[in-house]
Parts: sequence; structure tokens; C-alpha cells
Amino acid sequence: MFQHIEAFAGDPILTLNEQFAADPRADKINLSIGVYLNDEQRIPLMGAVAAAEVRLAQSINPHPYLPMAGLPAYREQSRRLVFGEGQGERIATIQTLGGSGALKVGADFLKAWFPQARVWVSDPTWDNHKGIFGGAGFEVGTYPYYSPATHGVAFDAMLAALRALPAGDIIVLHACCHNPTGADLSQQQWRELALVVQERDLLPFFDIAYQGFGEGIVEDAFAIRYFAEQNIPLLVASSYSKNFAIYGERCGALHVTGKDADEAQKIFGQLQSAVRKNYSSPPAYGGRVIATVLEDQQLRAQWEAELTAMRVRMKQIRSELYAQLKAQLPGGDFEYLRIQQGMFSFTGLPVAQIRKLRDAHGVYLIESGRVCLAALSSAGVAPVARAVVQVMTEN
Repeated sequence: MFQHIEAFAGDPILTLNEQFAADPRADKINLSIGVYLNDEQRIPLMGAVAAAEVRLAQSINPHPYLPMAGLPAYREQSRRLVFGEGQGERIATIQTLGGSGALKVGADFLKAWFPQARVWVSDPTWDNHKGIFGGAGFEVGTYPYYSPATHGVAFDAMLAALRALPAGDIIVLHACCHNPTGADLSQQQWRELALVVQERDLLPFFDIAYQGFGEGIVEDAFAIRYFAEQNIPLLVASSYSKNFAIYGERCGALHVTGKDADEAQKIFGQLQSAVRKNYSSPPAYGGRVIATVLEDQQLRAQWEAELTAMRVRMKQIRSELYAQLKAQLPGGDFEYLRIQQGMFSFTGLPVAQIRKLRDAHGVYLIESGRVCLAALSSAGVAPVARAVVQVMTEN
């Protein structure tokens, strides 16, 4: 019956992590994963999260299903975190199985109600964007995004491509901390992009997986809030894996803005229908932890302080690595470390050098050239810099 089924080629990042785990070298360094590690190379247990868990453990209750849309308190706090105060009556929000689940439910919703639309993602983008939207039945194309020459956004080329799209097409946008490049639009560029979206009647779908890792909670949500203020219909997939360090609990949310409360209610019903066809209802525990943190003023302040410390550490690692690389190779182009932000940077290293980093030095990057700086410790900066300079200067 199953003889025609082909072997799964594997996910390139997960496969690389398996190779890293099997590597016997004690000094190996894994910069391929999309996970924040502290300077002791561990996923942190945030104090605010731990305090919320202790509080929940003091009240032992049964474990019923959540509603299809998820925990009401979680949904409300998620909406406020992304959109700020106000506009709540015209935003449909549901709790999802992580950010990936938000993208999947959103893709299914869009395919049901915009079946002729095409989806456009940045070049490059997170690989699973193509998989999720393609799996929902969409034709997926790309628009120009990254400029190797400037290490930033190829904004003119991006706008020109979007101006040529048919009305009603869907564009996937990274709200902050672009994955994999770390190159983000400025606030002025977001304003210009909003005008193009309105002129062309495009439907933006924002992915915000790293809120608070770029410039701050409010600053990182600028594009979403600005588009919403301009009454542009939009979708948002948000994730709390990174900024709460609560990866395994699969906590995300999907938000869709309507023109008014009546339209939002209809959208809300259809989102629940999409959830029912996928997984019926989300898991409860992580949602309760996050809602507890965000509803309590003291825990919220503690969480924000811890998130700020994580962001500052990533910026410090960038600064230290840049200084080491420039000291060892003054003529090298390492400006990407100072321009890009968030967990990731795009090194521009060719595949041959990336493989040499892995094979000769035990430094693991994915072959696109993306490096996860959030996984680098202060002690690892010097050996990584030496390895990079060595592979760049070898014949």
C-alpha cells in the first residue's frame, strides 16, 4: 500500500542540529538553531514565567478543553501586546499552536475566502512560510527583499515588485527582526510601504515571532500598529516561544482586523471553523502562564525587564563579534553585524566557507549564511571570530 511513498529529505536546520549533536568535539559551537540561549548556553527560565507557574501550581484544577478560540484572558492580552490599547472591537484574535499554527490557520482561512489570491514572501524568508502557504493550496512567489551590497533591505526593488502585483494578492511581511537576514525596514519605509499596500489593494500578513528582541515591545510592533491605524485590513501571526522562552508549550496567536465589530465577529467565527478542522482547540497550560504574567502588573514589569536584558545581551554579542572580526581582518566587511538586528544576521559567506567552518572548526551555520547570534556566548566570540577570519583568508 505505501510502497510509492518517498523518503522525507529532512529539514535542513533540524538535520544540521542532529549532525551537531553527533559531533564529538568539545569546543563545537552551534549557531544554526533559532533559539535564544543565555551566556551559560541554556534556554533561560524567565523569573516571571517561573513565578506564574508557582502561582498556577498552588491551585490544582481539572483539565478541560479550552474553547476553539482559546483562553479569553490570553487572547485579550495577546491583542494588547501586538496592537496596544484600543481598536479591540474590530480585531478577531484566537489562541494558536505557536506562531506556526497561527500561520497555518490564517492560510486556511485565506484559502477558503480568497481562493484566487497568490501569496508572496520575501526573498529570502523563513523556509516554512513557503511550506505552510503552499500546503494550504496557494501558489507562492517571492518579492525582492535583501541587498547583499548594503546588508539591508532592497527597498526600491521591493516596492517596485509589490506595485506590480494584482489587487487582492497576499504579502507576508516580517514585522521585526527579519528571519533569516536581520534586516528590517525603517519606520519611514513602513509608512511608504503602507501607501503601496493601500494603492494596490494588497492584503498584508505580518509574522511577528520576536517582539521585544529588536528595539523594544512597542517599537517592534510599529508596522502592525501603523497599518491598523491606517485602516488597512491585515492578519498577524504572533509567537511567544522566544520572548517568553516557553518554546515547548506552543503559544501563539492569530489576529485579523475587520472594518468594524460586526465584520470582526464574522471573521472570528470563520477562524474558529478553521481551528476545528485542524486541531479543535489549543493547549491550555502555556496560555495560562502567559496570561498570568501579562495580567499581573508586577509580573509584567519583571518580564519586560528580563526581555530587555535578553535584547541587550544580543546587541552586546553583536558588538563584541564585530570588534573581534575587525581587529583580526581590518579590511573585512562585517557591517551586517551593526546594521541588522534580532536573533539573526546574514553573513554573506559562501557555502564552501560555511562547510569549512563546520568541518574544520566545529562552528555550525546553515548554508544560507544565516547565523544565530542569540546562541553565541561571550566565551564563544573569540573562537568564532578566529574561525571566520581563517576560512575567509584561506586560499
